[in-house]
Amino acid sequence: MAATTTSVISGYDRPTELKAFDQTKTGVKGLVDAGIRQIPRIFIHPPETSPKTSTIFEIPVVDLGSTDRASTVEKIRAASENLGFFQVVNHGIPVTVMDEMLQGVRRFHEQDVEVKKQFYTRDLSRTVVYNSNFDLHSSPAANWRDTFFSFMAPSPPPPEELPEVCRDIQIEYSNQVMKLGGLLFRLISEALGLNDNHLRDLDFDKGLSIAGHCYPACPQPDLTMGTTKHTDGGFLTVLLHDEIGGLQILHQNQWIDVPPIPGALVINIGDLLQARSFSLVLQILSNDKLRSVEHRVVANEKGPRVSVACFFGPSLAPSKKVLGPLPELVSDENPPRYRETTFHEYGQYSSSKALDGVPRLLHWRI
Repeated sequence: MAATTTSVISGYDRPTELKAFDQTKTGVKGLVDAGIRQIPRIFIHPPETSPKTSTIFEIPVVDLGSTDRASTVEKIRAASENLGFFQVVNHGIPVTVMDEMLQGVRRFHEQDVEVKKQFYTRDLSRTVVYNSNFDLHSSPAANWRDTFFSFMAPSPPPPEELPEVCRDIQIEYSNQVMKLGGLLFRLISEALGLNDNHLRDLDFDKGLSIAGHCYPACPQPDLTMGTTKHTDGGFLTVLLHDEIGGLQILHQNQWIDVPPIPGALVINIGDLLQARSFSLVLQILSNDKLRSVEHRVVANEKGPRVSVACFFGPSLAPSKKVLGPLPELVSDENPPRYRETTFHEYGQYSSSKALDGVPRLLHWRI
């Protein structure tokens, strides 16, 4: 059933229920705080989209502190081409900073509801966008998740406009991730057989946004999802998640758990890097050399689960910079698989597309 359809037979007026939920401005956490025992119908997913079964598979762990650079590059190349995901340790971000960032996200979502409501909006031009489900009114079913979001680079917002309960750590953590991004893009450039500054010269490491997710404990986790199956837009995602876990990736038609490792960060290729080796921007640029892999977050009776996703990618600001397969990775034997687009067009499309299970890369596929 489409998200905008009203079912006369069942008496279920979905648009009205979505609007009522949105107008509370308290998100999923507000439902949990009210003591609900059954989740609202807007959150119920079709049975075929919500099975929680998974298989055991070892996610590659890359030691960025290794002195064997060639081995590090090869591990990243293999993981990016075959799985689209890997974890990094000895990445330079102190564990104390990571822990405080998770606590900052927790403080934001647990702060006084009247203070939190001041940030609730669906206007992406705002410095801080807090809401439940960015695609609430367009997705087939809502996810059991609340989020606050900010663009942190290349033009960081005035500190006083960020939430007081997590302001300092949000700035510090973003600065640390920017440094890590510079290193990762050098290593990925080498993995693609390019000069180590190639992707950085294309400004891949210049745009950063940060999302603080909260997945409250769910009374009926088998009926819904924390986050529906999707790929990430942009170039690269750096994920910090707590010990509860719940992240799964789709590999060879099987869901694989990504277990939290103390002190580690999860790295995955975005759509823009994919194009045969990395992800969507990387996937487009690499002409499918890199893999932008579908992943999801399952709902859980434990909670709240918190995570911090940092996305390297183009901003929503108008830009005429053209995005397409890198000439160095195209040949007669490996012709372009994606049409050219601009960063602005890509950003606009990605921000408007619901998590509906349809890969956004298909929009640019030749």
